[in-house]
Amino acid sequence: MNRESVQSSMIASLGYEADTSTLEVEFNSGAIWQYYDVPESVYYDMMNSGSVGKFFHSNIKGQYREAQVG
Repeated sequence: MNRESVQSSMIASLGYEADTSTLEVEFNSGAIWQYYDVPESVYYDMMNSGSVGKFFHSNIKGQYREAQVG
């Protein structure tokens, strides 16, 4: 999945696959996680938020099925 770099002290890049509603997050630690059944609007809101890390903690973490993939 292609990811786009973001300005965050916690997250290095984000990617989204619309066909499967999968959000992919690469953390600055190098870990890569996928979050499933994430609406596309949530991805765009995250990309355009003032703080990607805060958005992640408030709206993604613990809200969707997830798996570490890298």
